[in-house]
Amino acid sequence: METISATDVDETLKIAKKIGKILQPKDILILSGELGAGKTTFTKGIALGLEIPELIKSPTYTLIREYSSGRLPLYHMDVYRVAEGADELGLDEYFESEGVCVVEWGKLIEKELPPDYLEITLHAQNDARTLTFQPVGSGGSNLFQRVKKTLKK
Repeated sequence: METISATDVDETLKIAKKIGKILQPKDILILSGELGAGKTTFTKGIALGLEIPELIKSPTYTLIREYSSGRLPLYHMDVYRVAEGADELGLDEYFESEGVCVVEWGKLIEKELPPDYLEITLHAQNDARTLTFQPVGSGGSNLFQRVKKTLKK
């Protein structure tokens, strides 16, 4: 587990963009944190790193938004409202695809998550953010090592 700080929204976006640039097919990010912590903002930065030109919107009511115009497809999910019926959403198809999955509130569907992912927990304090990285499984550890390497540059 490792924690880094961002002083404002712009720095949070820059960190996420750096991460987006190194993401590979089948990489899965689980975003955790209280309401307003910056999960969707972080996803916007990921999309910038994936070279997705579209406006990234919260999938709160649509559950899953798909963006295929970038370097890799991005599947942006918000499972806050469906924790009970998540097993019926067909999430496995997304997790096993050649795209990148970003799941907001993913720990609410822990039983449905694949064995490998990188959890990023965002904590907000005014405009500043603290990001805590917790890899899960060997794929999550591999992704975490790539993230650490790119954030040190």
